[in-house]
Amino acid sequence: MSKRKAQSSENNPNHDICELLLELADYERNVSRNIHKYNAYRKAASTLAAHPTRVKSGAEARKLPGVGERIAKKIDEFLETGKLRKVENIRNDDSSKAINELTRVSGIGPAKAKELVDSGIKSIEDLKKNKEKLNHHQLIGLRYLEDFEKRIPREEIQQIEAVIKKQLADNDEKYVATICGSYRRGKADSGDIDVLVTHTDYMYTTRDKSHNKSKVFKDVVASLEKCGLIVDTISQGDSKFMGACRLSGVQKTPKETPVRRLDIRFIPYDQFYCAILYFTGSDLFNKEMRTHALSKGFTLNEYSLRPVGSTDKERLSGDSSLLVQ
Repeated sequence: MSKRKAQSSENNPNHDICELLLELADYERNVSRNIHKYNAYRKAASTLAAHPTRVKSGAEARKLPGVGERIAKKIDEFLETGKLRKVENIRNDDSSKAINELTRVSGIGPAKAKELVDSGIKSIEDLKKNKEKLNHHQLIGLRYLEDFEKRIPREEIQQIEAVIKKQLADNDEKYVATICGSYRRGKADSGDIDVLVTHTDYMYTTRDKSHNKSKVFKDVVASLEKCGLIVDTISQGDSKFMGACRLSGVQKTPKETPVRRLDIRFIPYDQFYCAILYFTGSDLFNKEMRTHALSKGFTLNEYSLRPVGSTDKERLSGDSSLLVQ
């Protein structure tokens, strides 16, 4: 839901290779605008990050899913020389450096970054002197740039999760919330906090008009603002909130904690567990799950599991929570 941050090196013997691949991915997305290559580099990095041992050659890496011949050659080059010529060239190109620098700011994408660079803004310091060129989201991204780039320890997310669940339970015990992403995958730290919220009385299939989704979701966000957890809002719609939170805003801590990126989605209860599966990820796992479902004659996405060719009214009945157990 937010920009890529450096992955933790904990339990990742291929950390340095992953970082180079992610640097290449950033270049392809931000400068070359080649989404196919961007996805290929990210997929290879994800595979290597999950690999339990240090790869010793491109040929060994080539046997892993998502590592093609060209990426394998780059791995060989790095293992043999300690660097990548393509990465070195990127780092020495002023325009590429400037675009990558500006896209560190949440809300600034490749197109906006190029527009800024073309107007003479080539660094974060330049950006701070030209805030009038930024929209609301970008201003918040610039304000909390250093905090947003810090990894979030698992223990801190657990405490934030406890605050969210308590606030929701105080409002109505029928609320259910879970934090997805790398946190739910059991990682030691995360880049941001992705929360899914539902209410057991709110169903997509019944469209019960007595439960106004917009009002219910506004109440959820308002309670988290009132307790001090949410400290800034980037955007808020009927079912999605993007903003920033700070644990020390609601709990007494030895020192002020960093501001963290927080996304909250309100999901109908009968779509909740498919959404948990989807937003937990990883991207590679989701693709494999969809492929497996198709091989069994089903379509799986973030909303439902149902037979191929069926309509909205022909979803599978039963307890969809089994999907995430």
